[in-house]
This record gives sequence, C-alpha cells and structure tokens, in this order.
Amino acid sequence: MKKLVTLFIISFSLFTFSQGRKEIGNDFIKTLFIEKNAVKAHSYFDPSIAGEIKAADLTAVTEQIKENLGSFKNILEVNNEKDSYYYYSEFDKSKLDMLITFNGSDKIIGFVFVPHKIFDKADDKTFLKIKSDDIGLNGTLLVPEQDNKKKLVIFVHGSGAQDRDESVGENKPFKDIAEALFKNGIASYRYDKRIYSYPETFTEQSTVEQETISDAVNAAAYFKNNERFKGYQVIILGHSLGAYLMPEIAKKANASKYIFMAGNARPLQDLIIEQLEYIRKVDPSKVPEQLLETTKKQVSLLNSDKFSLTIPTSELPMGLSAAYWSYLMKYNPLDEVKNIKAPMFFAQGGRDYQVTEKDFSLWKNQLKNNKNVVFHLYPSLNHLFIKGSGVPAPKNYEIKGNVDQEFLNDLIQFVLK
Repeated sequence: MKKLVTLFIISFSLFTFSQGRKEIGNDFIKTLFIEKNAVKAHSYFDPSIAGEIKAADLTAVTEQIKENLGSFKNILEVNNEKDSYYYYSEFDKSKLDMLITFNGSDKIIGFVFVPHKIFDKADDKTFLKIKSDDIGLNGTLLVPEQDNKKKLVIFVHGSGAQDRDESVGENKPFKDIAEALFKNGIASYRYDKRIYSYPETFTEQSTVEQETISDAVNAAAYFKNNERFKGYQVIILGHSLGAYLMPEIAKKANASKYIFMAGNARPLQDLIIEQLEYIRKVDPSKVPEQLLETTKKQVSLLNSDKFSLTIPTSELPMGLSAAYWSYLMKYNPLDEVKNIKAPMFFAQGGRDYQVTEKDFSLWKNQLKNNKNVVFHLYPSLNHLFIKGSGVPAPKNYEIKGNVDQEFLNDLIQFVLK
C-alpha cells in the first residue's frame, strides 16, 4: 500500500466542545475535494497556523491523494474524540479517515490522513475491554450462541500500530478469520494493539514485551480465569511479528494450541534489508537508494560490537530504540519454540515477500520430529493470506480481497481437532 502523505499534525491545548464542528469539517472536505477550491478551504484554518500551510500546499496534497487513492467519493461516517473528528472517507481505491482537529474557536488546527479508527458503539454487545497491566484493551468478542465448540482464539498482530482487524487498506484479515471461526462454532477475541490505542505509552524504553507479549498473555489469562469461559480451550493465533514472538508468549500464556501465520524465524533486522531490496527491485519508486543504504548502515551498526543501549534511535533501523533492539538481539525463536508442548499450526503464503519460505523452512526443520505440529504452504497467498497472481508487490495490498478459504478450512480443522 502506498504511503499516504501526512499534511501536518499540530498539538494545541484544546478547549470545550462546540456545536457545528461536524458540519464545518464536512464543508471543509467538500470545498477541498469536490469544489477543488483550495483558497476557500485554507480559510477554515486558525490564523495561528494558516501561515505554516499555504493554499498551494493543500492543492498538492489533494493531487497526491488522488494519485495514490483515486478520486474522493463520499464521507461514510463521522466519529469524534473531544476536539478531534474522524471523517471515514471513501476514495476510488481505498477508504481511510481524514482526521480534523479544532480549537476553541472552531477553527481547524490539525488535518491528517490516518487508517480508519474503529469506534465502539455503546450498544455493541460484542465490545469487550480487558485490563492489561495499566491500560485497557479495546476489542471484539465473538461467541457463538448455537453449536458452540468451547474453543476461543485470541489474535496477536504483526508489527506497527494495528487495529483489531489488522487492517491494511480495505483488507481486514483478522476480521475475516474471526467471522469464519464464528460461523463454525468457534469463539474469538481480537483487540486494538496498545500502540494503536495508546501510542503515548510506547517510549524509548519499550520493547516487544510492552508492544505485544504482555497483552497477549493478559488476554489469555482473562479468558482462562473467567467463569463464563470455563471448559474452553484457549488458542493463540499470531501473525507476522505475533507469530515470531509466539514462543515467548507461550512461556506465560499456557494456551491449548498455537497458530503461526507468516512468522519470521530469522532476526527482524535481516528481514528489513531483504524486504527493502525486494521492493526496490519490483518498484524502485517505493524505496529510494538512499533509504536502502541508510538502513544497511543502521543494521550493520546493530549487528556490530559497537551497538549498545546508548546508541540514539535515529541511528538504528525502523526508528526503534536501542532497548527495543537489545531485547530482540537476545531472542532466538527457533530455540524457544522447541519448548512448546502444545499442538502448533504453521501457515505460509508462497507470494509473501515480507516473510518468506526461508523462514517457513527453518521452522519446519527445527520441528521436524514433533508430531504435534502441522505445516501448510499456500503458493498463491500473500502476507495477508489473500490470493493473488503475478509478481508480488506493495500495490497488491491496495486491492480489496478476503482471506483464502482453503487456508480457513485448514485452520478451522486444526482448531476443532
């Protein structure tokens, strides 16, 4: 998926809610994208920041958005958190939120494009918030009322600020899987990742323990200790980073089964270079040569004797801190996975250029004598387990699809076994 341009985000001390903001935002979007009147749209901004962004800049943004996403079609829904309004908008190729922030005078002080944020409705009976350490995980719980198989699957995301559906553009792999499980009598819980809901909690000292592991373990503990789910098998499904960290999660979660979807077995820094080189080969515009060379230098430093906890984040890959990388440098999933005694299911897409068959083969070789493990390779599936053809490339994620039925059938069979 092409990287969306961020126009600007400016933080202000905000004041109380004022009527009419929803309509003001609607008018601003209509003026900018339908009337294509950037000068008029510019007048919606507060004078304190209007000098920082020109009407010509607004025009440039709309042109770039059109190039990436196609023409603006309409606003699907509007949600707000205090002074920030999320206009869920449809374009020809995708859907996303236009986030508009107002000040006390109902003038715009922030305008940015972001992935669609899910807002739980007060009457939504599937909403469940689980306490995890000092935060609350906002999630969706699906429990079949009929033909309930007494099995519950917990979803663990890949890297980055992922929502509960693990949305990539209009693709929602976790939602697809959860609904397929539900139709087959299997309960599930999927939650918004903490760095999605509470990005401010992720600091220079944070590691994958805070990003992923603790929340997965706490979610499992919640259901195992909840009287309503007494007698259920709790199963953990991890995708990408979530699968990579599964051996560490398993140490504390003590689940009945574990599902590894496109989990890397090799160090994360090795995959970064491999991914960038591949993307530059198939679409050079996505990865400038300077970015590739800079990342190679950062990875080289990370792998050298010079790496220490005092190295600035700016000198390390992916904008991640030394504390984050230090944790991963000490982690070896291939060693840890041997300690898992519960049944395991490994799935890999043949068109996945982010995590490849190299990793799948490493897992398979490491567990070749374990009779409780099953491996499935799906030649035509990508990293999201959506079927495709041709040369795999980032643009594939812009195409709306659904998780493959053959994979879903194998997954359901494993869960029910």
